[in-house]
Amino acid sequence: MTTLYFIANSLNYLVVGTGNRSELTIGYFTKHGDGAADLLPLGRLLKSDVRELAADLEIPQPIIDKPPSAGLWAGQTDEDEMGFSYGDLERYLTNGPERVAPALAMRIERLLRTTEHKRSQAIMPEK
Repeated sequence: MTTLYFIANSLNYLVVGTGNRSELTIGYFTKHGDGAADLLPLGRLLKSDVRELAADLEIPQPIIDKPPSAGLWAGQTDEDEMGFSYGDLERYLTNGPERVAPALAMRIERLLRTTEHKRSQAIMPEK
């Protein structure tokens, strides 16, 4: 991100991020890594909405169907790492905690709490 921001600053550009509502909500991003961005054009879209948009933009189907992965190691997938599917997360986000298993609702709510710092500006002391 340092390199991206250096180049963007040099050219008077902004950095565009790829975060979507599903990932941003539970903090599934690195705070000053892939989460660093000036604009988040997909930020209000659920993962399924992103796939629909990709189809509308005629992105090749194998890319749309590829399991989401940060690519940090061979075989890594977002859903394996999160411990639940994007479908379950979307059901929680769109229909509420009562639409998923209680244990899953508790897991998602814990992620919401423990990753709040990723969605907030840095804390500053009072005057």
